[in-house]
Amino acid sequence: MPKSPEADSRRLQMADIARLAGVSTSTVSRALAGSKLISEETRSRVMELARSLNYSINIGAQNLRMKQNRTVGVVVPYDPATRQHLSDPFFLSMLGSLADALTEQGFDMLVSRVDAGTLDAAATPFDTGRVIGIVLIGQWRHHDQLNQLAARHVPIVVWGAQLPQQLYCTVGGDNLAGGELAGAHLLAQGRKRIAFFGDINLPEIGQRYQGLCQALTAAGIAADPALLVPASFVPNGGRLAVDELLARKAPFDAVFAGSDLMAMDAINALRQHGLDVPGQVAVLGYDDIPLASYFHPPLTTVRQPMQEAGRALVAALLELAEGGVAPSVQLPTQLIIRSSTV
Repeated sequence: MPKSPEADSRRLQMADIARLAGVSTSTVSRALAGSKLISEETRSRVMELARSLNYSINIGAQNLRMKQNRTVGVVVPYDPATRQHLSDPFFLSMLGSLADALTEQGFDMLVSRVDAGTLDAAATPFDTGRVIGIVLIGQWRHHDQLNQLAARHVPIVVWGAQLPQQLYCTVGGDNLAGGELAGAHLLAQGRKRIAFFGDINLPEIGQRYQGLCQALTAAGIAADPALLVPASFVPNGGRLAVDELLARKAPFDAVFAGSDLMAMDAINALRQHGLDVPGQVAVLGYDDIPLASYFHPPLTTVRQPMQEAGRALVAALLELAEGGVAPSVQLPTQLIIRSSTV
């Protein structure tokens, strides 16, 4: 049977790796397969060369077919400037949802963190054969790096927004619709000066703000740039945003925060400045973490379907790991109305 062009290409790449590493092609093959006959030093050198040549290492898929590996990697990026902690309730909810979904399928979960500036490092657990594929929680600002991982056939599914020219699979909430739901609700409560807290350079946050702007436009209200306040996912992010907004002296009667924690932090800061919630300022969050319903006042928020998210992420990843095609999935969001806005 004639060999495929892809097989010929992989054989040539393996020969290149062998030449650069100063070893035989059989040694390269064993190193890529994780053979214990190869020293750790040689294996590390071969793996690094393979990555530099964008060699598609199919260890994970091979192990899945052989039923030798039942582990999925879950990678949570962090921004060195903010160091958003794994104890963030959104991360905990997502990890719990993924753990439940993987357990249902008979798989284990390996959790790791990578610098958000080097998302290509998320593939390391797959390249080394420890996992059959990667679930990445968040795109951050590195859409291009994720496209590169998909181009070299790393089985990866990303929790995030669907973007133009996207090569990788995403599962995410409908952030545009969620933002529009939030804006329409606040407008229905008679609020017309709605501040937005969040980093709109992050794809999901940007779409939430875009949805708010659509709601404003539909109501005949122009979005005021003075009411857009950059805010990061740090414990005092909402407080810093409130301080910045008040320093601008731009009138406002509502706050739409990019996350529930940010909204709760903003409510505490507004109180310290003598502003009543929701009397003077309505506050709305995003995610519907469990704490949202117990906060005072209980927080109006946009709910993301976390249990459905875990199952959809796992289903897509297993399809990719088996060599199939997994289309991106957009899950519906839901407005949960509580006392912080009414």
